[in-house]
Amino acid sequence: MTITHAKLKDLDSLASLFDSYRVFYNQDSNIEVAKRFLKQRMIRDDSIIYIANDNDKAIGFAQLYPLFSSVSMQPMYLLNDLFVSSKHRSQGIGEALVNRAKHLCVSENNKGLAIQTAFNNPAQHLYKRLGFIKDTNLQFFLEY
Repeated sequence: MTITHAKLKDLDSLASLFDSYRVFYNQDSNIEVAKRFLKQRMIRDDSIIYIANDNDKAIGFAQLYPLFSSVSMQPMYLLNDLFVSSKHRSQGIGEALVNRAKHLCVSENNKGLAIQTAFNNPAQHLYKRLGFIKDTNLQFFLEY
């Protein structure tokens, strides 16, 4: 298994994984819209996407968005998306993707890596095992 920074050449296989990720979160499947969204992220360079491949087959990805902490005046990343295909779960791929994201933060001397996830996401045990701590001092408000 290899993990690389996703490029436009990875778009088709990445879009399929991204679409499956969205379906996991109860969204309608739409590969073309997924592909368009990911292509915009790559062209605009406003996210970092790591893709896990096994024998040239995409099996997982992580997408990070840059953030800044005004209080510490330091950059950080938000790991907003993490997905491993159902056939490849429990093989350490999610852990490897998270560790790659953590390594990026360390290499750039960032404040840290934040994770946003659903309350019922089964990967929460992975995050806890990897040393992430739920911040009970912060609240998140969302306007629709």
